[in-house]
Amino acid sequence: MFKSVWVYGVASGWPASIEVVEAALQRMPFEPCGASQDKAVGWVPPRGEPHGPLIESVNGQWMLRFKVEVRQVPSSVIKRRVDDMAAQIEATTGRKPGKKEKRDLKEDAVAALLPQAFPREQSIWVWLDTTHHRMVLDSTSAARADDIITALVKVLDGFSVEPLNTATSPAVAMATWLAEQEAPAGFAIGKECELKSADESQAVVRYARHPLLTDEVKAHLAQGKQPTRLALEWDDRLSFVLSDNLQLKKLAFDDKVLEKAKAQGQRADDFDGNVLMATAELGPLIGDLIDALDGLAVPGGTPAPATASATSQTAAGGTTAVDDDPPF
Repeated sequence: MFKSVWVYGVASGWPASIEVVEAALQRMPFEPCGASQDKAVGWVPPRGEPHGPLIESVNGQWMLRFKVEVRQVPSSVIKRRVDDMAAQIEATTGRKPGKKEKRDLKEDAVAALLPQAFPREQSIWVWLDTTHHRMVLDSTSAARADDIITALVKVLDGFSVEPLNTATSPAVAMATWLAEQEAPAGFAIGKECELKSADESQAVVRYARHPLLTDEVKAHLAQGKQPTRLALEWDDRLSFVLSDNLQLKKLAFDDKVLEKAKAQGQRADDFDGNVLMATAELGPLIGDLIDALDGLAVPGGTPAPATASATSQTAAGGTTAVDDDPPF
């Protein structure tokens, strides 16, 4: 269910009840793109049942599902259409279209081609952690996070979120763990890492399926390179890659966790079982990771509440969040 994680603290406006959230989400259900529409967003039933509730509670935890549909015309196709239209104007009038006229031609080309574009869809799980008043997204895309935050702010009165900001930044902590060749309690260092130089060279060293507790890695750190990503294992239950902006990528549950779920009768299509397993594992993992980074710098997160464009601002540890995942 969760392949990646981006965690936000809810600064204000936590809903009074699940009924309040349901009523709010009903104001913004997903509707597919119209013929001339390039993007549509909204909420869909988490269980996938037609006309079902837009929020589900499993063991007291709230699950939502956000859907995005985008129509995109390839830029090469638009350029070809504009060039053809411009050539026709030149052949008819004897003059070349100016910059403003070409912009108008581009708008006309997009309007004509958009209804023919094949729509692409993406759904993102949203977990409202009722225990810690956090929002957990199954995405590390800044664009998708921005869409979700905007949608919730629009329908929930006073709702605002903030990226978590830990007392020790992930980059500093990861450098310490690699230099000392020891992970914090409950964690183990994996075999994937990215180190980036802070000077003008912007030199990057990447390790994949490679031991990291080596003198070679320590030498890179001594030269001033800082970790931007580091593979970690948690309590023999989960493996993931920690980013310097406190995102968790490549989440994978350990076999014994999956076997336990299977023994309890959970199937791949078992919504309740999957939610129960994901929230039961990710909740403690997030807590242990915050502890490993010396707690939150400010209770609940960063001092300034995030707005609809929070994901484009400075995130945890003073590192600007980068949308390095494809939008679809």
